[in-house]
Amino acid sequence: MSERTSIRDTIRVYMKHIRPYRKWFVLLLTSIVVGEVCGLIIPWFYKRFFDTLTQSGVPSIETGKILIIILLVIFGLSFAKWFGYRGVNWINNYLQPRIMADLEQTSFAYLLHHSYRFFSNSFAGSLVRKVRRLSRAFEDLMDCVAYKFIPIAITLVGSLVALGMRSLFVAMVTCVWFVIFISINYAFAMWKLSYDQRRAAKDSEVTGVLSDALSNSVNIDVFAGHTYEQSLYKKVTEEFRRMQMFTWNLAEINDAIQWGLMIVIETAVMFFAVRLWVQGQITIGDFALFQGYLVTLFERMWDLGRVIRRTYESFADAKEMVEILETPHEICDVRNAKPLHVTRGEITFQDVVFSHHKTRKVMDKFTMTIRPKEKVALVGPSGAGKSTITKLILRFYDIDKGKICIDGQDIRRVTQDSLHQAIALVPQEPILFHRTIMENIRYGRLEATDEEVIEAAKKAQCHTFIEEMPEGYQTFVGERGVKLSGGERQRVAIARAILKDVPILILDEATSSLDSESETLIQGALAELMKGKTAIVVAHRLSTILKMDRIIVIDHGKVAAAGTHTELIQTEGLYKKLWEIQAGGFLSEPEVEEEEE
Repeated sequence: MSERTSIRDTIRVYMKHIRPYRKWFVLLLTSIVVGEVCGLIIPWFYKRFFDTLTQSGVPSIETGKILIIILLVIFGLSFAKWFGYRGVNWINNYLQPRIMADLEQTSFAYLLHHSYRFFSNSFAGSLVRKVRRLSRAFEDLMDCVAYKFIPIAITLVGSLVALGMRSLFVAMVTCVWFVIFISINYAFAMWKLSYDQRRAAKDSEVTGVLSDALSNSVNIDVFAGHTYEQSLYKKVTEEFRRMQMFTWNLAEINDAIQWGLMIVIETAVMFFAVRLWVQGQITIGDFALFQGYLVTLFERMWDLGRVIRRTYESFADAKEMVEILETPHEICDVRNAKPLHVTRGEITFQDVVFSHHKTRKVMDKFTMTIRPKEKVALVGPSGAGKSTITKLILRFYDIDKGKICIDGQDIRRVTQDSLHQAIALVPQEPILFHRTIMENIRYGRLEATDEEVIEAAKKAQCHTFIEEMPEGYQTFVGERGVKLSGGERQRVAIARAILKDVPILILDEATSSLDSESETLIQGALAELMKGKTAIVVAHRLSTILKMDRIIVIDHGKVAAAGTHTELIQTEGLYKKLWEIQAGGFLSEPEVEEEEE
């Protein structure tokens, strides 16, 4: 595995989830031992059966009775073996689904606490695939351990002991053969592991490309990108096909080597058995004994080649999710972090330094204060840092230096849950769950009643279009809310924020997807929503923020100017320039034309 994670790390993750069920594992091991030991005893009775046949000379009733008794013993041992493995299956059926569910729940919980940056750099489809692979890899490994590795170990030890009791030389030859067989298989599997990892990584890439294309189906249509996307997907699938075919061919070579080694040992054992029989050291029944143990050993050892390959493939499949589980969360609560208590709603940036990357500094000693219950608009050109400010308040990123405080409390010293519970966000591009509209709005306050949800929808001016839908509030909105228009999604997001009803409100281009009529209607709802709250409004359309208490102009990660609209428009600067572009510029040209006429 990679330098970041090892097989030991994967085993540690699995063992952590196995420990709560250790009593069941003891019972599982006991059932395997019972089944295998019974199976190892059976060839001895076949030896007695054939020895009785050859030594009796003339058939007799007494000999027949002995043979029947031997067959009944063999039947009893076979039934005990059958019973032991039925127990193994029942216990496995109880254990595996529970541990697999635990693994997926652990992975999901850990993923949810990764940072905004982590999800920005990851494909959702690829992450889903990694979570499922971790649990499926555990299923494969459990099957290998319960049905292959432990039975192989018991069969090997039992077979060598049994063969040694009849011929120490045959047992030694078999033992040497086993060491050679294991060494070749292990060396081959370790060499093949790197190719299995590449295959797993390429499989994730194929999933990512497919997910990315399907989630951008509209863009593909608009830009006529069907041929390009098909060629891109064909490229990665062909790369995966070649890698998969190569690993399968390697496995076939390994199988061929194993089969050749088995032919060699079987011929050698039978050859030495004939010599021992000629010397009178073994009986005809010993041939059945030797062959019985060899066949049993071959069945197990043949599986060993496949099991080693399957085991390392499983470790390779689990590796990517284990890497995520072993990756510390970028944004973490400090030890003994306290809940945030918002009494006033003051937000302060004190000499904040922040870089998206080491070479891209977004803010350098940025200082800003938003007074309690103040309505502040952040304006500026694209890339100035307006949305970054809102993300830093939500602690989607950690700053490099300085301090961000809410009511004097450093947001890095409070719990993230309490921070997020105190802030309502309406983003520029709201993404909804593939759930009902009722559930999406109620996500703002999960304990809210249906009546409270409907009231919030009415304030957000979305009750009417919801009622017009066939299922009303029980209508499923589709993946990421695709069944709704951009404006409808935004109004649902506003309803969710209204329902949340918290001291601090962030509107990041909250009305950008609304038409003029809807925006006029929603402005009243937003004004009502912002009463008594600290509100931060990010806007490009300056006409929407004229009534803000204060407008802060952001440029290159710094405060370029601040004041009311009236104050800023009277001063030569960036705000006046932006205003003239959006409003004055479009009005002045007709006026000039009229003067010329």
